[in-house]
Amino acid sequence: MTDEAAPPRPSPSRATPARTLLPLFLPSVAVGVVASLVLVGVSELAGQLKDVLWTTLPDALGIGGFSSLWMIVMLTTTGVLVGLVVWKAPGHAGPDPATLGLQASPMAPVVMPGLLVATALMLAGGPSLGPENPIIAVNVALAFWAGRRFAPTAPGELWVTLAESATIGALFGTPVAAALVISEALAGRKVKGMLWDNLFAPLTAAAVGSMTTTLIGQPSFDLHLPPFGQPGWTDVLAALVVASAAALLGMAAVRAFPYVHAVFRWLRHPMLALPAGGLVLGLLGCLGGSLTLFKGLEEVGELARDPDGWSAGRFALMAVVKLAALVVAASCGFRGGRIFPAVFVGASFGLCAHALVSSVPASVGLAAGVLGTLLAITRQGWVSLFTAAVLVSSPSIIALLCIASLPAWLLVTGRPQMQLRPDGTSVR
Repeated sequence: MTDEAAPPRPSPSRATPARTLLPLFLPSVAVGVVASLVLVGVSELAGQLKDVLWTTLPDALGIGGFSSLWMIVMLTTTGVLVGLVVWKAPGHAGPDPATLGLQASPMAPVVMPGLLVATALMLAGGPSLGPENPIIAVNVALAFWAGRRFAPTAPGELWVTLAESATIGALFGTPVAAALVISEALAGRKVKGMLWDNLFAPLTAAAVGSMTTTLIGQPSFDLHLPPFGQPGWTDVLAALVVASAAALLGMAAVRAFPYVHAVFRWLRHPMLALPAGGLVLGLLGCLGGSLTLFKGLEEVGELARDPDGWSAGRFALMAVVKLAALVVAASCGFRGGRIFPAVFVGASFGLCAHALVSSVPASVGLAAGVLGTLLAITRQGWVSLFTAAVLVSSPSIIALLCIASLPAWLLVTGRPQMQLRPDGTSVR
């Protein structure tokens, strides 16, 4: 019998002293507050403008706010206005949004005003995009500029991480989403040290950002769906099927994304591409109805208030139209993110499954649909699980979603993402 040397065990991670972490507290608090105020300010401005454009103005003209004519006019006009900003604003309101994800690189401060104006116009005008990507980009630029000015010895990556965490916390109204995203990013970078030491500053920024948003805006993701009790075998099967089917639907959009982007890129000028995109979005709005406009979160709440109020065909139509609108809006140059419209697509798809098969609970169908769609569109596993779970607010749904995420992830991993390189090819 021979003795074999045991393989060396990895040395335990060394904890960071408290005196090293404590100086990060106040900068993290400041970044969290500012990031939340930027988000709330842009959202509030966009909300006020939305009321004027879609209620006050059409009422004064004696036109239905969501008539087909008004949707076409408003979406096309929004394309013209955003096109002017992208054309004339310093920095052209940032890089092509089709090339951006949740992680942002610091941009010059001169770009921020144009990007904020383009984002507010987009949110008010009706394109199917959310505020997350441009707000993260603005907050990263602000934090990086302030950090380099007032703490030049601190690493620049610190300010980027703090701003991303704070904005995600503010967007979702909870620091948990930011902690999950940052943990995933840290694992990908193989950062040394204990996890909670690395999370101390980002989690502080996210917690302050989420609390500030909660105190000012009182956001809520709970859709108040019918309560979901103890899951059964049929619920497991339903979650597996719906999440996988939703992932396949999302991947169809991902596959189409570079081709649609190439069509609008062929137009070359933002004053051609954005108005053309706005016109297409207006026509899609006429087809899918007013619920398929805007970022989609409030509209998901309207679906959830009466999950049996539409037929399976209507739910399917809204899911497909919203997904097409998301692809067009992200391709033609509107500044915005893809998480919230993808939530609407997944919710519509899941409620379609509920309408088709009454034994599929609305909560299970909606959550599984959101999970599968987000996995395909964002490729962010933790964000997808968290968003799907928080919409239902039922502890028993979490185990179902974890199981359903496994085959859905196998369908999307290693395949093209809904993000392009500067040359127009898909990121993998």
